[in-house]
Amino acid sequence: MEASSEIQGEDLAETLQKLVSSRESPVASAESVKKTTRLAKSGGVTPIAKGSGVTSSLRKSTDSLKTSDSRATRPGSTLTKPTVSSANASLQRRNSVGGALEKKAPTAPKRLENGSSADERKVSRSNSDLSKKSVTETRRASLPSVTSKATGSDGYLENKKLSPVPRLSQRSDSGKLDSTKKPSVKPSLSVSASKKTPSSPLDSSTGHSSSFRRVTSNISSPLTRSPRATGSSKSGSISSSVDRGSSLSSRRKTSTADGRDSRFMMLPQVDIKAGDELRLDLRGHKVRSLSALNLSPNLEFVYLRDNLLSSIEGIEILKRVKVLDLSFNDFKGPGFEPLENCKALQQLYLAGNQITSLSSLPQLPNLEFLSIAQNRLKSLSMATQPRLQVLAASKNKISTLKGFPHLPVLEHLRVEENPILEMSHLEAASILLVGPTLKKFNDRDLSPKEVEIAKSYPPHTALCIRSGWEFTQPELAADSTFCFLAEQWKDQLPPGYMLKEASIDQPFEEDACHCHFTVVNLNGDSELELKYQWFIGDRTATNFVAIADALGEVYWPKHEDIDKCLKVECTPILGEMEYPSIFALSYPVSPGTGFPKVLSLSVQGELVEGNVIKGVAEVAWCGGTPGKGVASWLRRRWNSSPVVVVGAEDVEYKLTVDDIDSSLVFMYTPVTEEGARGEPQYAMTDFIKAAAPSVSNIQILGDAVEGNTIKGIGEYFGGKEGPSKFEWLRERKETGDFLVASTGCMEYTLTKEDIGRRLAFVYIPINFEGHEGESVSVTTDIVKKAPPKVTNLKIIGDLREGSKVTVSGTVTGGTEGSSRVQWFKTSFSMLEGENGLEAVSTSKISKAFRVPLGAVGYYIAAKFTPMAPDGETGEPVYVISEKVVETLPPSLNFLSVTGDYCEGQMLTASYGYIGGHEGRSLYNWYLHDNGTEEGILIQEASGHLQYQITKDAIGKFISFRCTPIRDDGIVGESRTLFGQERVRPGSPRLLSLQIIGGGIEGTSLVADKKYWGGEEGDSVFRWFLTSSDGVQNEIIGAKDASYTLSFNDIGFLVSVSCEPVRIDLVRGPIVLSEHIGPVLPGPPTCQSLKLVGSMVEGDRLTFSAQYTGGERGICTHEWFRVKDNGTKDKLISDEFLELTLEDVGKCIELIYTPIRKDGLKGAPKTIFSDVIAPANPKGLELVLPHCSEDREVVPVKSYFGGIEGSGEYIWYRTSRMLKGLELSDISIASKDVVAVGDSLTYTPSLEDVGFYLVLYWVPVRSDGRLGDPLVAISDSPVMAAPPVVSNVCVKDLGSGMYAGHGEYYGGHEGSSLYSWYRETNDGTIVLITGANSTTYEVTDLDYNSRLLFGYTPVRSDTVVGELRLSEPSHIILPELPVLDMLSFNGKEIEGETLTAVEVIPKTKTQQHVWEKYKKEVKYRWFCSVGDEDHQSFEPLPSQRSCSYRVRVEDIGRCLKCECIVTDIFGRLTEPVSAITAPVLPGKPKIDKLEIEGRGFHTNLYAVRGVYSGGKEGKSRIQWLRSMTGSPDLISIPGEVGRMYEANVDDVGYRLVVVYTPVREDGVEGQPVSTSTDLIAVEPDVYKEVKQKLDLGSVKFEALCDKDRQPKQVSGVGNLERRILEVNRKRIKVVKPGSKASFPTTEIRGSYAPPFHVELFRNDQHRLKIVVDGENEVDLMVQTRHMRDVIVLVIRGFAQRFNSTSLNSLLKIDA
Repeated sequence: MEASSEIQGEDLAETLQKLVSSRESPVASAESVKKTTRLAKSGGVTPIAKGSGVTSSLRKSTDSLKTSDSRATRPGSTLTKPTVSSANASLQRRNSVGGALEKKAPTAPKRLENGSSADERKVSRSNSDLSKKSVTETRRASLPSVTSKATGSDGYLENKKLSPVPRLSQRSDSGKLDSTKKPSVKPSLSVSASKKTPSSPLDSSTGHSSSFRRVTSNISSPLTRSPRATGSSKSGSISSSVDRGSSLSSRRKTSTADGRDSRFMMLPQVDIKAGDELRLDLRGHKVRSLSALNLSPNLEFVYLRDNLLSSIEGIEILKRVKVLDLSFNDFKGPGFEPLENCKALQQLYLAGNQITSLSSLPQLPNLEFLSIAQNRLKSLSMATQPRLQVLAASKNKISTLKGFPHLPVLEHLRVEENPILEMSHLEAASILLVGPTLKKFNDRDLSPKEVEIAKSYPPHTALCIRSGWEFTQPELAADSTFCFLAEQWKDQLPPGYMLKEASIDQPFEEDACHCHFTVVNLNGDSELELKYQWFIGDRTATNFVAIADALGEVYWPKHEDIDKCLKVECTPILGEMEYPSIFALSYPVSPGTGFPKVLSLSVQGELVEGNVIKGVAEVAWCGGTPGKGVASWLRRRWNSSPVVVVGAEDVEYKLTVDDIDSSLVFMYTPVTEEGARGEPQYAMTDFIKAAAPSVSNIQILGDAVEGNTIKGIGEYFGGKEGPSKFEWLRERKETGDFLVASTGCMEYTLTKEDIGRRLAFVYIPINFEGHEGESVSVTTDIVKKAPPKVTNLKIIGDLREGSKVTVSGTVTGGTEGSSRVQWFKTSFSMLEGENGLEAVSTSKISKAFRVPLGAVGYYIAAKFTPMAPDGETGEPVYVISEKVVETLPPSLNFLSVTGDYCEGQMLTASYGYIGGHEGRSLYNWYLHDNGTEEGILIQEASGHLQYQITKDAIGKFISFRCTPIRDDGIVGESRTLFGQERVRPGSPRLLSLQIIGGGIEGTSLVADKKYWGGEEGDSVFRWFLTSSDGVQNEIIGAKDASYTLSFNDIGFLVSVSCEPVRIDLVRGPIVLSEHIGPVLPGPPTCQSLKLVGSMVEGDRLTFSAQYTGGERGICTHEWFRVKDNGTKDKLISDEFLELTLEDVGKCIELIYTPIRKDGLKGAPKTIFSDVIAPANPKGLELVLPHCSEDREVVPVKSYFGGIEGSGEYIWYRTSRMLKGLELSDISIASKDVVAVGDSLTYTPSLEDVGFYLVLYWVPVRSDGRLGDPLVAISDSPVMAAPPVVSNVCVKDLGSGMYAGHGEYYGGHEGSSLYSWYRETNDGTIVLITGANSTTYEVTDLDYNSRLLFGYTPVRSDTVVGELRLSEPSHIILPELPVLDMLSFNGKEIEGETLTAVEVIPKTKTQQHVWEKYKKEVKYRWFCSVGDEDHQSFEPLPSQRSCSYRVRVEDIGRCLKCECIVTDIFGRLTEPVSAITAPVLPGKPKIDKLEIEGRGFHTNLYAVRGVYSGGKEGKSRIQWLRSMTGSPDLISIPGEVGRMYEANVDDVGYRLVVVYTPVREDGVEGQPVSTSTDLIAVEPDVYKEVKQKLDLGSVKFEALCDKDRQPKQVSGVGNLERRILEVNRKRIKVVKPGSKASFPTTEIRGSYAPPFHVELFRNDQHRLKIVVDGENEVDLMVQTRHMRDVIVLVIRGFAQRFNSTSLNSLLKIDA
């Protein structure tokens, strides 16, 4: 059955959710999904691109299929009854967002027995990715759908072909699904694009997508999903349409360029499981009024589209409605106030009506989707919709964004097919209006470029757009928006004031943010007070809340203010009148940098010496934790650098005297707790002043006792102290008064007159300038009588060791009694009490003292304690000597020596020392042969007082000398004591005797003895052997003190005896030593080793060795060659060594190892030879090999006799074979023998060919010694080499001539052959015919080719060699084109054109080259930089032609043109350049002069033009008016600027501006003028003026200043109210009456001349009405608008007296 019907979008999703959420078994649930899939198949759902998710209701359905536990559905949820309409009943429907559906008759797919389609079995494949996405999307849904029991897998919908879907109607009597003939649902399937094709447009003419793209909301509140379902075999989709009538035919065009990726817009989800009691569907029932319907307040889903409704009266009963479809009715609006009761409304469809305004649409708190497409809206002005996410407003007449509502969560905005699309950067404007929630614009993701553009607009742009500001480019937005706001606020400001600035700095966290409001008084200097209030709002600059206590120009944003906008409201206050507020907005608050900075720094406190000043810093912590900053103070004197005040590191500082006449610098560096440091700042004070002179802490030092000196002191304060005054006053006992005792001194010595009285000290402070301060005084106690006291204490006497000294002094305080004295010694020259004193006596009455030795080197101190006769003691006084105690010179008072003068006896010396402390005195003992001569010092006894006589002293006298030395090094006189007798020798005897050595064979034993008894003579030794049985035998011949054990002594004990004999033959007792042994065999030892033989190369060496150590075995020996570096080469182990050349100059080492018979090895013994000498030099052999030309001849020779040196070699050439004496005496041979060489080898040359070679050799040793010469001759003459040629090359001779060269070799050259070749670019080598010489001249055929030279060598005997070709020459090219010079055509004047002209040489060659081979000429232009001495040129990148138009930037600079010629071979010539003179400015002129601005009398006009002719100076501009049809121009006084603000005087005139360009040096150009169209009245003013003129009589209220002076500023206080009555005949100004007076007419008159109305150029609120010369009035109104209305109305009534009628002025049609 074929059917063509319309698809109902909302019903599809509703039915799908009912299927999924029904309480059936899992199999039943799956079957329901399959049936839905079958319907999708028949509708031709197109697969979408891989990765598109299954969304909305189907997403919930698939998730519920995966759930193992069934979930309860909402009670009362039932399936609606499907109805089926006839195939012929399909109607062409309209889409809610535009377009009509095409009619197609789809063919239903073939069904199986169970009622499902054949393709339907492919849909039940599971997909885990789909499940995951579905679960994610389900969690995001705010209204979860009710799910049923799940099967084990998800249902996939496979879509293969795009075809229309049959419309299914409802049946009222069935609540179940018919699975055989009628589909189970009535869906409206939104078809998405195939896998490779973007989704089809919603309308083929507009390209809008038929299904909204899926968008994930970033809003914190969860969003509901639209009722739709999607699916695919790989990644397919099923989506419900937003509106009912989606265009299916347009979906066939998915492969067109207008298609886009399959993306979905998520509609807010509503509960679609509603029953009949909750929904009402009367689509297409021609309903005209809602009052005819019995609407239930329980309805939630109401579909009333395609009816004839023109009013929504009665809709207010639907308080629970969620979805309301009123599309395609006859609404025109306004009249949407009844919707205010529909608080639960979530989706509202108003598409396809005739609505012209949404201003009456109330705020709906839950509205999330609004479709107002295909209406007649001119703007989107409506109430704020706090939860609106989607706004579809396509196909309207929207031309402005004025009144755009505040939509805080809007995500999708569609305004296709509206006039406003012509606005530049509309998307950026939408981003500014909506804010960061906007995700899509016109069904596309936001353009990153537009997002960046939106960021470049001022923060108040959105507010200006909503207020009607004309959106412009971002670079003009700042000035334009400010002018827009200033124009709006100008009537809110006090009269005569104009706003110049209103802005806020970029706010940063915890940093000072300043607002800037500048209001200028145009009429005077009246003070205007500004009051501020700060607000904090959202990021979109809305929902501002006042900030408590933020009432100044500065606000410090907090951490919680980040990403929020700030707003400042500024309220002008003039006098007591408060005017409306103006405001400024900021960008969102940025996070702080973390680095603090000082905003202000000051020093508080009075700058007077002694005061404490404090540095106060205002710090912006910029996000960091406030910490303690680093403070320091510096002192800066006049005309000097600041110096750091040491220790002043706190914010507080006390001023001192050093600071006077200096200024202090307070340095402060803010530091956060995190350690971030800001920039240091400083504040400087004025100069510090000195305080008034004063004194404090005055006191008297010293005891008030007779004789004491007391001192008055005090702490002066008050700058530098000058000559302060001091007075001492003495008390009078009788009266108690004080009389002056002394002046001018701070010290005072108490006398007897002061005893029993008090003294007063008076301190009168005086500063350096002479100012006297208040005096201060202090008194002492009563002066007491002084106790005994000693003065002038000193030590008298010679300070030497043993001398007597006394102490003397003057004792005061009565008669001296038994004063006591104690003596001390000390190392210090100054006394500090008893510290360092060491007593050397007790305290006693005696004042004399003998200096002991212990005081030597110390200072002597005396402690004197004065004592009165009555026993009263005074304070002890110490005195110290001026120098240390000296000592006597060192000397000896006696000297003696005791002891026996016999060998071995001990002599002892003693002496007496005087003269201070003894140091290291010298003791020396001497030996004397007699008593007169000087003795010999006994070294070992020096420094000792004892000496034991040795045998050296026998027969000699002994003396002792002592030299006294003090401890300070002073040497005294020496004394010597001589012995009385000569030293006698002792009896000879041995003190000890022992054998030294081991009892081993070969060991030398030594008899060690100690002899005593004079000089020993020849003592007698005898050696004995004792056998094991005790038999002792003397060893014959052993009479010495030593004995070497031999092989025969093995096994015996050895001993020795000695008889001591004195030199005078006196004998002593014989002593026998102890035995040693028995003697053991010794180790094998080589006792001696020596070499035998001549140490010359070629001789033989051998050796002789002496062995000991038991029975000899087979000893070994080895020969080594020792090199110079110490290394050794082992040679042989034979008995003989033959010396060779290798041994010459080296030593031979022999190592002999003794070995005993039992195999025991002894220590090896080594011997070295002398250096081996070389033998005499000798040549053994000399032979010459076969000789050929240029082949090196190396003779065969052998040499003997040391290292061969540089022998003497002489080569001879001879024409014949020499033999015998002729050969041996070659040096004196015949004339045909020629010497040809003198080295070892010889290379025969061409001259040697055919000759014999002879070598004469004299062998030479390395040391220069000569041997006998040897001579050898070659067996045959020298042979010639084969002919060859090398180094064949081509040389350029210039002027097109080339020469070939080659080096011939191989005997004598004959007639060699030459040839020339040409090599083309493809590598082909061609022989050049006729070119057979060594030179060649190129032709045109050779250009761009290479030349090769061929050389065939031929020997003189006609032997021919191989042809050799040269390397190819460089490419043969003609001469480069040459430029003689470059010149210019044109003038070096701004605006002129310079042309570079090449000058070509006149030679034929160059003329030919330029004519035939030039390819192109390239130019580069440069501009000079710097002065003449340091001039350089910078390239002008875009100037590449031969002509250059001189610019204004070139004035005063030189231009340079550089020319490079390229030939056809790609070669470049050297650059040739020419330089112009400095460019002169052109004649000033102005081009493209125009006036910008719209043609109304309230607009601002600006003149613009392009100036040329040097740097522009003060060009003159004059604005004038021109009336249509009149050639006269009316000058506008004072208007000479580039901007001109029109007024009502300009209405009906053209504005003309005359621009006279003037160069900076005063040169004027030709004046140029331009004009505007006729200036018209601003529409709002025109409308109001027209209304009032139609009335014929009008009254206006105004203010009048009766006492106005020329320079007086108008104020509210001196203005009086007036009534201005105007009609068609006359004008009257009336002063209103009051309680005390009646109304009075001040001015009355008609419009006859000279009546006129004047305006004030600088005050837009004033006007003057002049009736005649005597009657005029100056009036003031509140706004410029009111002033313009009054003036135009008056002029309208007076039009019959004007030359131009009001109709013409106001452009009113007659």
